Amino acid sequence: MKGFIAAVLLAFAVCGVAGAETVIVTTTVTTAQQDAESMARTGVLRHCGRAGGRREGIGFSTAGPDAAERACCFYTDAMRGRYRIVERGVAYSTVRRGWFACIRYE
Repeated sequence: MKGFIAAVLLAFAVCGVAGAETVIVTTTVTTAQQDAESMARTGVLRHCGRAGGRREGIGFSTAGPDAAERACCFYTDAMRGRYRIVERGVAYSTVRRGWFACIRYE
């Protein structure tokens, strides 16, 4: 009986392997500067979704690069010590005539 069960399990295993497909998942992590430049190029304020699992804040301002950083999500929390800034990027947009910022937090 044990031999029969082993044969059935082996048959299922072989069928499972024969019908299996290989799935390759690639993840692209961009820098905060690259994301800020991308937003500046397109003129669209958006989360790019390639933060490598980090919390991300984005902001826009016509008042200057510092104001764009202050407009980012979680910036106030970071200034209060709740989050630590690990990466930041700022870029000027000729499309929107203002500054785009992207900040990554730990």
